[in-house]
Amino acid sequence: QVQLVESGGGLVQVGDSLALSCAASGRTFGTYGMGWFRQAAGKEREFVGGVTRSGGVTYYADSVKGRFTISSDNAKNMMYLEMNTLKPEDTAVYYCAASIRSGADSVPVTERSYNYWGQGTQVTVSS
Repeated sequence: QVQLVESGGGLVQVGDSLALSCAASGRTFGTYGMGWFRQAAGKEREFVGGVTRSGGVTYYADSVKGRFTISSDNAKNMMYLEMNTLKPEDTAVYYCAASIRSGADSVPVTERSYNYWGQGTQVTVSS
């Protein structure tokens, strides 16, 4: 079992930066891959990016590549999402997720690859 809790969401202006955190507990951190997803109102949840078990490799959706950065700290059981140059289309509920079936060097990009989810945190980018 993995428990995930996101924090750091809020209301920002276009072009601002915001950092989200995901605190993990339960199963030993580093034995599962992790990812960030988001769901805008009226839309399906979509993959934002993820990190491998070791934290050594990250992968991003094209829509956020170059603006968002994922990092993890195995010692603190934390994953982070640094978001820069935010746009109105980044407005969504952001979820962190854990994949216990992910390979050591892979970042799953589909929802069904993830077994555990946080409750989500709202990010609103105002123009």
